[in-house]
Amino acid sequence: MINNAKKIVRYIVQWLKKYIKKTQSNGFVIGISGGIDSAVASMLVAMTKYPTFTLEMPILEKNPNFLSEQHVNFLKSRFLNVHHLKKDLSSLFTSFIHTMNDNITEKKNKPLALANAKSRIRMLTLYYYANIENYLVVGTGNKVEDFGVGFFTKYGDGGVDIHPIADLTKSEIRFLAKELNIIDGIQKAEPTDGLWEDQRSDEDQLEATYEELEWAMKIAEKKEKNFHETFKGREYDILKKYQYLHKKNEHKIRPIPICEIPNIFKK
Repeated sequence: MINNAKKIVRYIVQWLKKYIKKTQSNGFVIGISGGIDSAVASMLVAMTKYPTFTLEMPILEKNPNFLSEQHVNFLKSRFLNVHHLKKDLSSLFTSFIHTMNDNITEKKNKPLALANAKSRIRMLTLYYYANIENYLVVGTGNKVEDFGVGFFTKYGDGGVDIHPIADLTKSEIRFLAKELNIIDGIQKAEPTDGLWEDQRSDEDQLEATYEELEWAMKIAEKKEKNFHETFKGREYDILKKYQYLHKKNEHKIRPIPICEIPNIFKK
């Protein structure tokens, strides 16, 4: 991977150029979080030389994320095609909560529903600007998140037009980050989706590291049925966790099911 980092960067940039020409779009819009995935994805998009609109969308943030600001400055110092906007969506999210006014504070899944609502409000914002400028919304998910454990919000951060880094694992994205000289603070930052008030990390939510899940994904792709006889202890627990998350979130990963009506019924 280290030797191929330059080739992968060039390949993704060319892929983006071909796709934007094919769709006859004018540029790209991408959400910036201060995390390594969005940093790498936005850098690759900026390298196309097409107009690149980076968007910060804080929602009730107690601790400002200076890494996203540093990354934007990093991009703008290198690319004239990068334009940036910061939109605080706190009032929009608060208005949504007041509008619901459902009095179901004791429901177990309400915190998750509100976290997902934040992600979906950000998606609406990205598409608002994308529609105005005829831009493409760029996804920032990696392979394990998008196709392994489904660690994203359906029609939230999963609602995008293109996925430039979704065939790369977190480890591979870290190699690209080094190749692209992404600022050190982002490369070392603990991954988090930033949707929870307690600032829980991705590892807290997944109960496993990305490296562990990458390993489990490779094992699962081999379709080894008797892994419980081969792996013990932590490895066994990680494989079970991966299987559980993959099955639970499979509805996110697969295309939307269509009820196909038999032709005989249509005659």
